[in-house]
Amino acid sequence: MKEKNKFVIAITGGGTGGHIYPGIAVADEIRNLTKDNNIDLKIYWIGSSKGMDKTLVEKSFVSAGGSIDAFYGIPCGKLRRYISFQNFIDLFKILAGFVKAFFILAKIKPDVLFSKGGFVSVPPCMAASVLNIPFFTHECDFTPGLATRINSRRAKNIFVSYEDTKKYFSEDKKAKCLVTGNPVRPVFYSDHSAEGKKFLGIPEDNKKPVLLVIGGSLGALQINNLVLDCLEDLKKNFIVVHQTGKSFAEEHPEVMNGGDQNYKPYAFIYGEMVSVIQAAEVVLSRAGANSLSECAVCAKPMVLIPLCGSGTRGDQVDNARYFESKGAAVVLAGNDATKEKLLSSIMKFTDENRRKHMSEKCAELYGDKKPVNVIAKKIMEEAGL
Repeated sequence: MKEKNKFVIAITGGGTGGHIYPGIAVADEIRNLTKDNNIDLKIYWIGSSKGMDKTLVEKSFVSAGGSIDAFYGIPCGKLRRYISFQNFIDLFKILAGFVKAFFILAKIKPDVLFSKGGFVSVPPCMAASVLNIPFFTHECDFTPGLATRINSRRAKNIFVSYEDTKKYFSEDKKAKCLVTGNPVRPVFYSDHSAEGKKFLGIPEDNKKPVLLVIGGSLGALQINNLVLDCLEDLKKNFIVVHQTGKSFAEEHPEVMNGGDQNYKPYAFIYGEMVSVIQAAEVVLSRAGANSLSECAVCAKPMVLIPLCGSGTRGDQVDNARYFESKGAAVVLAGNDATKEKLLSSIMKFTDENRRKHMSEKCAELYGDKKPVNVIAKKIMEEAGL
């Protein structure tokens, strides 16, 4: 018999920060919504036993002031959409992941499991299905990935970020889809732009718009090279804040040492990134779902260079085109990602009216809705909280 006021929630996902940070945001929101009640709440994370998962999740352990009580690592295999011998090998990893996830779930006995995606989420969702543990799965991209498609078969509900994403599911799956948006940390909903300008050393009387260049925590070589090719022209009209990624910074010390009042290079911006995004007038970025959602919540016009090619399923291109269709971004994909076109696109944002118009279009994408709150409450409802 279940102990009164004792609840256990499990979260699974990983492989990239894009599958981890939104899950942590949901955990934080659940913890926040229950903090004033006499509730014994445990939140556990099931992620990959290799890679960045454990490191990123550990930053959110309760002992460090976060929301996650413990991390459980499992073997992780990937199913590819093309013929590969690696698929055969990874089948055994997936099976091993299922077995370990089964015993973890049987031990912690969660009231509900929330999947944030990535291939590490497939074995726990399969195990939850066998153990009759209700689970939800969330898709942050415009088009669903293979992991989401697999998890959606037995999920109680499929959380999607966009209304149009539902069309990629079969009719029976559409009935289970709930449009929630992509969970963004609550800190993005309050204005910290003044702190961002102070961190960047931008004077209060500055008249130049701030162009923020981000390519993910590891950087994006294509974007880095294009920006450096255009840098002198950009500096005439913008203050360029450039997150290069750590490896690029280590290989190009001359770039990192070449900063001035109009060019501010950083290997990586961590704790201050929220305020830095809010301090920017324009953002140049890849088109990962989380970056797009964070910039949209902050109403920032974007120039997007999505990741293309054989190493990706095209999700970033789909994300970027969606934002472009809503008037919230300019997209330079594939052969359009040239120095000339990038410079031409960014220079148009010297027009304050253009920035204002696209900012309004960004803001319309989310409005007053807070996806993290919607998702957290749905999980809590299923858990009996």
